[in-house]
Formats: sequence, C-alpha cells, structure tokens
Amino acid sequence: MEKQKWNLEPDSRREFLANLVSGAATATVLMVVGPGASADHGVGGHSKKHRDLVYVINVNNCIGCGNCVRACKRENSVPSEYFRTWVERYVITKKGIYVDSPKGAIEGFKKINAAIRSESQLARTIPKMCNHCDNSPCIQVCPVGATYRTDDGFVLVDHEHCVGCAYCVQACPYGARFINPEKKKADKCTWCYHRVKAGKLPACVTVCPNKARMFGNLHDPDSEVAKVFKEDRWMTLRPEMHTHPYCFYVGLPREVR
Repeated sequence: MEKQKWNLEPDSRREFLANLVSGAATATVLMVVGPGASADHGVGGHSKKHRDLVYVINVNNCIGCGNCVRACKRENSVPSEYFRTWVERYVITKKGIYVDSPKGAIEGFKKINAAIRSESQLARTIPKMCNHCDNSPCIQVCPVGATYRTDDGFVLVDHEHCVGCAYCVQACPYGARFINPEKKKADKCTWCYHRVKAGKLPACVTVCPNKARMFGNLHDPDSEVAKVFKEDRWMTLRPEMHTHPYCFYVGLPREVR
C-alpha cells in the first residue's frame, strides 16, 4: 500500500508542511509491527539488562485531544514550533495512508475533509516521542558523549557537554530530537525524568483522559503496563532498526508501515 502525506483538513496542507519543517518530530511516518518476547531475550528481543520502567501507548484509547502535548510544553518549557511529544493522525484508505499532525496536535485535530472521510477504512491518532532505546543510535553517534543512558534506562542529554552538532538528530529513526533554538543544544523527550525520580508520573500520562498513555514498572504484576503486556498484543516502531525501544504500542494498525 502506498503511503501518502495529504491534507486531511480543509486548507491545512500548507500548515502541515510548515510544521514538518519547523518541528522535526512531526516528520516521522514509518512504523511497523514489532516482534514478541523470546526465551533468549527480554521484552521484544531486548537485552536482559534489568529495566523496570517502560512506556506503553494504547492507540485504541487515544482520542487526539492534544492534552499530552500541551502538558509537555508546560512541564518542560519546550520552545514554540518544537515538540518533545506529538500526535499524528493516520487515515487508511484503499488509495493509501494519509498522515497529518497540525502543530503537533497541540490543539487537537479538525474534522477530516469530506473527500478523505468518504474513502476512510480506518483512522487512528498515534502519540509519538523518544523511545529511550536500549541500542540507541543517538548515543553511538554523539562525538562528545553528551547523550547518555542512565542506570535505570533513560536516554538523556547533558547540556553542559552538548555542542549542538545535530548528529543525534539525524541518527534518530523516530524523528524525536531537535536542536533547541534557545539553548543551541540537542533536545527531546526525557519521559519527565525529573518527575519520575521524584516518584511522579510523566506529565503527559497524568493528563490523558482515556488512559492511552501508561508508564510504570514492567516487573510489578500489579502495574498497568505489566497487565497490558500480559493481556494484549504489543508492538514497537521500526523494529528493523534494531534499536530495541522501550516505548510499546497496543493496537497499532498493521496497515501502517
């Protein structure tokens, strides 16, 4: 099936293309179904490093309201036109897959125009962000070691050492990084590391009205994320890149690649 970027809303094509340029995060459109757990590896073929905390997104529950994007902006002082997390809308038709993400979905989505709506077979809104990969390309390409992984598995940026070369921005297969225009340093989602270390949930998780976003301890049988792994089929984005992401999806449409 052919993938296409299209204006899903009346007169929105120019705005959508502008957002793709100004907020690198919204440019990623490829995703594929991930592998299941294996006997020789941890979750999804990941290494057996002991990582408790994971992020799970249930696409079936996402309503594209933009609460998560707004909460992230407030919590992390993300510059205008850039996004640490964003939401993309995918509409699947017989002619192709149409994608938009107006302003990262910070104001939600307008109604799909009539022409596309008449051809629609399936429509989903899909949150995206840094996947905090176990095998992170951004860490590998950083020439000064400014991008690093914490002992508990978070991939972060040391702004004191970052030189703003943007190698990591180019290396990320998820389009999750950008150069902060104010700090001139690499920036991205941290899963609100400062909140998690204080015993709180990421800001985006706390404002989701439909529990589309979940964060917790995979090895705690009573946690929401552990129950999701036990009861539902999960997927990851772009497993062919072998990054072993720790952001997992439930309900990701197979038609979207």
